Formats: sequence, C-alpha cells, structure tokens
Amino acid sequence: MPPVLYSFRRCPYAMRARLALVASGQSCELREVALRHKPPELLAASPKGTVPVLLTEEGTVLEQSLDVMLWALRRNDPQRWLQPDIGTLDDLLALVAACDEQFKPQLDRYKYPARHADGGEPARARGAQFLHGLEARLSTAPHLAGDHATLADAALMPFVRQFAMVDAAWFDAQPWPRLHAWLAGWTACALFERAMHKYAPWQSGEAGVDFPPA
Repeated sequence: MPPVLYSFRRCPYAMRARLALVASGQSCELREVALRHKPPELLAASPKGTVPVLLTEEGTVLEQSLDVMLWALRRNDPQRWLQPDIGTLDDLLALVAACDEQFKPQLDRYKYPARHADGGEPARARGAQFLHGLEARLSTAPHLAGDHATLADAALMPFVRQFAMVDAAWFDAQPWPRLHAWLAGWTACALFERAMHKYAPWQSGEAGVDFPPA
C-alpha cells in the first residue's frame, strides 16, 4: 500500500508538503479533506485533525508539514532542496522556524483582524518586517539560499502567497521587486501547478487519487 496523504488544497501547510512530494517524485494516495467534515480515518490517525497528515508504508504517522517535506526529500532529492548553495540545512530549517513562529502569527492577525485585538494593519506592518528580510536575502541570489530553490523557498512561499492575497494592491505597491519576482516565479511554475491540482473531497470507503498527478 502506498503512503497516504490527507490534505486540503488551500492550506499552506499542506501546500508545502505537496510541493515536496512533487519535487521528490514520491507517489502517494492523496485524500482531499473537507475541513468541516473531517473523515474519521483522519481523526483516528491524527486526533489533532489538521492537515497535512502522512501515513507511511510502515505505518508511521507524520503530523507536521516539515516532517512530511523532510521524509519525501530524504528519500529522493533530485532538485537538491536539502543542499543549499548558501549555508546549511540547519540554516534552512531555522528560516522555516522563523516563518512559522514569527511571520505566521502576524499573517493570521492580518488576515482575520476581527479575531485579534492587534490585527489588521498593525499586524501587516509586523509581517512586512519579515518580508523585508526576505527581500534582502533575495538581493544576493534568486532564491532564499542561493542559485536554486530549496526546502526553505517551498516552505515559505505558501505563506508569503497568502499574505500577498489579503490585499494584492498593497502588496504589489511595496518596494520588494525581488520578492515579487520570486513569488511570481513560484506561482507560475509547473511544479506549483501540479501541487495545486484540484480534487473532490475524499469520502470514507473510497479510493484516494494518485499523487502527484501526471
């Protein structure tokens, strides 16, 4: 039985996991989740009820997006996502941690201002400081860690994309030409298109779909 991935197309955490699976060429059975009607099989595997969740052939349950990425890329890494031109793998993981721990909370506050007393434009300004740092990184190379994309680029891109989509006109007006080009390059590439293929929600008792798509 192939690995099974529970996913939700628009979730940035699930998106980064799917990107790594496509980049590695690792096949799996994908089960698209309707978050309002989470299948019991997902909750049995991972009671936290969030995606992505990967069940390996050996029965191991991977509940974190970064763990899914590393699992896939350590099996096969033809695009050298784990081998940055600048720095080390630990440096890539530190950048992903900064995104998840510093930028993601501001993204949530910016996207859902009614849920947070410090949301809206103040959160946008705080999130923008992180993006300023990415622009500075991209001033020395086309990707976040050198001349080719790495795990860090794929892990951060879904969250930068989501931030940009809250107010596209504002984002496009910011003095971040390299970040704009970086994001546009990702969203226009064939790898992203394959990772974002649409599937109907999976139902218990049905077979999942083969992923990545041809």
